[in-house]
Amino acid sequence: MRKQDFYYDLPEELIAQDPLADRSSSRLLVLDRKSGQIRHRTFTDVTDYLDPGDCLVINDTKVIPARLMGVREKTGGHVEVLLLKRLSGDLWEALTRPGRKARPGERLVFGDGVLTGTVEEIGEEGNRLIRFAYDGIFEEVLDQLGQMPLPPYITHQLKDPDRYQTVYARHKGSAAAPTAGLHFTPELLKKVRDKGVDIAAVTLHVGLGTFRPVKEDNVLDHHMHEEWYQVSHDAAERINAAHERGSRVICVGTTSCRTIEAAAGGKPCAEPDIDAFDGGLREGIVQAGNDDTKLFIYPGYRFQVTDRLITNFHLPESTLLMLVSALAGRKHVLDAYREAVQKQYRFFSFGDAMIII
Repeated sequence: MRKQDFYYDLPEELIAQDPLADRSSSRLLVLDRKSGQIRHRTFTDVTDYLDPGDCLVINDTKVIPARLMGVREKTGGHVEVLLLKRLSGDLWEALTRPGRKARPGERLVFGDGVLTGTVEEIGEEGNRLIRFAYDGIFEEVLDQLGQMPLPPYITHQLKDPDRYQTVYARHKGSAAAPTAGLHFTPELLKKVRDKGVDIAAVTLHVGLGTFRPVKEDNVLDHHMHEEWYQVSHDAAERINAAHERGSRVICVGTTSCRTIEAAAGGKPCAEPDIDAFDGGLREGIVQAGNDDTKLFIYPGYRFQVTDRLITNFHLPESTLLMLVSALAGRKHVLDAYREAVQKQYRFFSFGDAMIII
């Protein structure tokens, strides 16, 4: 299984740079994973693919203003720090730019000394472990000094930071938004509930590894990033109850999907099959709790819980595109992407959506 097997050609002008004025007015591509049939709808039509008794799984993580601009205390040189994950207390894993100059022992200053950070060590893949010092509450300092960490392919300035948050974002900790959820409005969620669909909220703090390209030609050699997740007892009961009554579990986004698959004990397949896609037999039981997951889902994976998936359009050769291909079939997915390009869909974080049925 090679990364180029998941390549498609995307004109740069189709990368959405700004969110739409109305969240739910995005286009919706409907892909039947069994037949490969494609339909074109509007996102508000998503309720047509939800039935009473189904369970919609959302990721209620909240993006923190994780991008900090500061200086190196010794030289006054500029430094950019992107917070990835809180390890313990005030110790964070972070990316720094320029990276090679942030050496262990280096002290970084932000906001004229309101916040300082000391590089303690260099971690995996060149990430830095930084211990911060400040007065007061860290989250309040971060709100004062930090900026929203938009993906590298978005070059426009975001006028309203709330547009890079879902309307149900609650638990702070992500370095990137679970973007499939950006299409939902309170009104649309009410319509979902009024139809008799249950909603279960799980939490997975999205790391910047979600944008990291697959560098190895052999997909199985890729080092999957680790992300923290939590599933409450209430959420686990709601998800499991849906299958017990013969209904479906529909995940909003790949992050929700990875969360419940990890919580149900899903494991990467030992024998990948590039043209395989999931057969639809669900035997997994979601367990409540929290953990870190490196679950890598690619064709050949047997889904434990997920029946349907609402998702945005993903980067070529990305692990997210591989996950979608595992559920719907690589050929069907790439055919759908080619049609989306032909019909001028908007791609990536602020782009349009698809639902795999």
